[in-house]
Amino acid sequence: MAGLDSRPAHVREVAEASLRRLGTDYIDLFYQHRIDPEVPIEDTVGAMSDLVKEGKVRFLGLSEAGERNIRRAHATHPISALQSEYSLWERNLEPRILPLLRELGIGLVPFCPLGRGFLAGSAKRAEEYPPTDWRFSDPRFQGKNFDANIRAASVVRELAAQKGATAAQVALAWLLYKGGDIVPIPGTKRRIYLEENLGASALTLGPAEIERLDLALAPNAVAGPRYNQRLMAFIDR
Repeated sequence: MAGLDSRPAHVREVAEASLRRLGTDYIDLFYQHRIDPEVPIEDTVGAMSDLVKEGKVRFLGLSEAGERNIRRAHATHPISALQSEYSLWERNLEPRILPLLRELGIGLVPFCPLGRGFLAGSAKRAEEYPPTDWRFSDPRFQGKNFDANIRAASVVRELAAQKGATAAQVALAWLLYKGGDIVPIPGTKRRIYLEENLGASALTLGPAEIERLDLALAPNAVAGPRYNQRLMAFIDR
């Protein structure tokens, strides 16, 4: 598949390049960021395992991997973390992936924990973004999907107002409530939002509030597919 190259030689090449760029002797957590269907996962993780044995990498991770490849990878070398989209907004991991991770003792590192801006209240319609922005072609930002998704996410803003918190803090607190093996990675370019996100750790949500959020943003509450067809092809599900 175009854009993917998990051949063992390339694994070593990118690891060595990362070490040079970072100016360090080892990488704490080294991810395969998408499953390459052209390369057996055992070959890829085997090459990553060699880097662990050489002391250049400490722990291994996968990203957006499905059940079968998680099991095969973990059998080759212990996998420490799975990076995948997970939030109140995107619940696809709950039926099968989360139970598997807990069975194998693998942590979850959710990216886009603020629902691509919908949970934080900052999302805009697709046409308000430039064509070069991925949100311009994201189905959930378009037309009637956008309108339905803004309504669905309103429960987060309502609860935030009641708690004297921000919507982003409520969304992150929901994730933290779901388990100590879940470590979200919200992205930000500004210190003010970094500090806001850190405040989520001090926000307590009770069982009734968690249930309210779970019900309002159940998997069928979000309109539109997660990505466009081209990008969905990169997800190992």
